[in-house]
Amino acid sequence: MRSATCAIVCIAAAFVLIAQAGLAAAEPDADALATAARVATEGVAIGSDAGAGGDPQTSVAQPVFSAGRAAEVTTSFQPLLGAAGDPGGYRAYLESRGITFGLISVAESYTNLRGGLKRGSTGLTLLDLDVDVDLDTLAGWKGATAHATVYQIQGSGASRSRVGNLMTVSEIEALPASRLSELWFEQSLFDGKVLLRLGELSADTEYMVSQTSILFTNGTFGWPAIFAANMTDGGPAYPLSAPSVRLKYVPSREFSFQASLIDGTPGGGRPGSGIDPQRRNPNGTRFPLSDPPLAIAELSYAYNIRPGAPGQPGTLTFGGWRRFGRVDALTPDPVTGLGRRVSGDSGVYGLIDQTIYREPDDPNDGASVFLRASASPGDRNLVDFYLDGGIAYRGLLPGRSDDTLGFAAGFTHISRAARRLDTIAAAQSSSPYPRRSAETVLEATYQAVLGPGVAVQPTLQYIIHPGGGIANFRDPDGARVRNATVFGLRAIARY
Repeated sequence: MRSATCAIVCIAAAFVLIAQAGLAAAEPDADALATAARVATEGVAIGSDAGAGGDPQTSVAQPVFSAGRAAEVTTSFQPLLGAAGDPGGYRAYLESRGITFGLISVAESYTNLRGGLKRGSTGLTLLDLDVDVDLDTLAGWKGATAHATVYQIQGSGASRSRVGNLMTVSEIEALPASRLSELWFEQSLFDGKVLLRLGELSADTEYMVSQTSILFTNGTFGWPAIFAANMTDGGPAYPLSAPSVRLKYVPSREFSFQASLIDGTPGGGRPGSGIDPQRRNPNGTRFPLSDPPLAIAELSYAYNIRPGAPGQPGTLTFGGWRRFGRVDALTPDPVTGLGRRVSGDSGVYGLIDQTIYREPDDPNDGASVFLRASASPGDRNLVDFYLDGGIAYRGLLPGRSDDTLGFAAGFTHISRAARRLDTIAAAQSSSPYPRRSAETVLEATYQAVLGPGVAVQPTLQYIIHPGGGIANFRDPDGARVRNATVFGLRAIARY
């Protein structure tokens, strides 16, 4: 209980400090002048190319920081260090030659206060190094860029060891490793309207991305649980990636279409071996090329993003995926009663990001909502339907324009075929065997930006029916895993 108490005290202290800072900055005249000066300096973010997932920003509540790889995070604490921020001037030297890099550190602790598999605390750290190369500046290769991402992951995750849920408590939860995540080359064609990208890619940086939902720490609000559950090895998403070809077409500022052809087994080797894909590909240097491919395509429309538009901005996205080759069905052959294999797997999805309010004196502060849904065939998948949504407000407290408050919920429905298997297993078992139904997560979070490149983020999650209602293997009577209450505190720094 000591760790739980510490977590509660830290979160309470963070909220108190934030509130005090907001009250201290409430002098009307000084606040108005500071707001006007800041808005004039930063410009209007809506319609800029700083939207998560590489699309124009339409969510006024897109947070300043996110541990999700889809986010466009550019702020850095380097200016706070003065001359010590760039010893020897090496960073400036590299930038003058088209080479830029960013180093992001995420440290977090989660405490399962009640329910789940067992109570207790876990800690995770992620060190993320990103390197971008403008080959036009470096070598005169017009329209060409290159990118690499490397991770150093330490600690353990709450979902694996404490909760047992499908919708991972943290989007950075992974097995400890030093791992290559992405390594790709991109060529821009036809005045930037067509972009061809080749290499080792993660699909979660560009597909099914909500600019509002990247605020939240639960992993399902990034790469949704239906993708992680149904795609082989959890799909090409953090911490795994896969050899890919991605083509993106942007005919105007409002429309974009992208499609990828990806090796369908990010972990390589034999996915049916029972070995965790992160262990089959422990450092991200195994590049599988011979597996049945995974195809993903997505169409997005960003509206009301031009100056003077009569309505609030938003993004509407539709997409789908297809895994080729043969996959195991959950339903037996109707004639023989034996297991069977079927042709491929698939899913469809859609999402909307909508700004619903912008503060009159600060167009970069206000509220946005998001809604995402996805479905897959139930005869061959654990999850057949997924839904999430939420609301976030950036700049709610006086003097805290960069802070973001949010509430979100996610729902993962277990397919009828999987539930039928549970019924069969229960009939054949001599001990109680629960029948799964669905898992729901509720999250409330507040991201407090302490300065350029530095933020803290307390979060509270409530997980209903972890695992869809699985049995707790620690319980001698085979009772269901109880609903879990999880507190978390995250610190983010970017150089």
